[in-house]
Amino acid sequence: MPGLPSIDVVIPVYNAPELTRRCIDSVVTCLGSSVRHIYIQDDASGDETRQMLDQLPYPDIHVYHAEENQGFGASVNEAVRRSDASYVLVLNSDTEVSENFLPTLNAALAADPQLAVIIPGGNDYARHDLDQYLRRPGGYIETYRLQGHAFLILRSVFEEVGGFDPAFGRGYYEDVDLGRRLNQRGWRIGVHPDASIQHKGGGSFGRGRSFRELVRRNRSLYFSRYPNACRNVLLLSGNLTLAQFPSSLLDTLGNVLKEGGYVHWLTPDPSQPLLCLQMRSNSAGFGAAVSLLMRSWRADKRISEVWILPRVSRLLRASLIFWARIWGLKVLSWERAETTRDCTPKLL
Repeated sequence: MPGLPSIDVVIPVYNAPELTRRCIDSVVTCLGSSVRHIYIQDDASGDETRQMLDQLPYPDIHVYHAEENQGFGASVNEAVRRSDASYVLVLNSDTEVSENFLPTLNAALAADPQLAVIIPGGNDYARHDLDQYLRRPGGYIETYRLQGHAFLILRSVFEEVGGFDPAFGRGYYEDVDLGRRLNQRGWRIGVHPDASIQHKGGGSFGRGRSFRELVRRNRSLYFSRYPNACRNVLLLSGNLTLAQFPSSLLDTLGNVLKEGGYVHWLTPDPSQPLLCLQMRSNSAGFGAAVSLLMRSWRADKRISEVWILPRVSRLLRASLIFWARIWGLKVLSWERAETTRDCTPKLL
């Protein structure tokens, strides 16, 4: 397509022949005019999948069969090394394309020179109200969590950071780890609400015991590398809007988010704009606060800090401090200085 940079597609494949064929057909049908080559990396699939791939009728598809199973990350790394395109679109084999979203994604990359990765929206983001989030130049929403089922990335940047880390084996959390390394080097990651792709999920690995064990292992590896990604801040603001937040607070919030943490904002108006996908809002109230405080089933999901801003009612403030102390949580009160509009945190 005129005006687009060179784009190659990379699809790592491990079994699931029907889903894989549906993915490939949809890519050729919807994106064929915008891409140069499609690299299929077969990760030692069974005979049925191998035969299906060898019989594909499309001239711009290149199929490579690995002798042994390497896992998602290593397969993508190997396929990307075969490309010399400016951008690479990485797709799980259980995704399905229904529109040519590449012009939209490319326009976002062109609008923001610090944007290295752009992800199409779709069913994986259905739990979010994407209209609530602030949009950056190019129309994308910032995220600090890379989801690897579908993303367009600058090939040079992918290679610069070393691609996916093979330490994550067959997969899971290798995409989040890649996103952390990109953020640490100053690159941005975005999700575009005006582009869409469908993702079945678990199409190759399934959801059995081996899946659960792999997720637990790789989750532990990820958080051992990035312990601050476990920070979950419960923020109470009273009737302050995001635009009224002092700069020091916004900077500190930004640091939490950039390191992979989450901010759960309790506000009288939960429809207010949010900074990025790792910021959530709920209606202010004691019930909502306790519900969040009791999310203790997994360490990386638990509330770890409570931040209280001016204008929070005395009753709610006292109640939250009481509950936070029961749970052994850090509590910060952001007090407004009398001589400035800024706030400074005070440990309670």
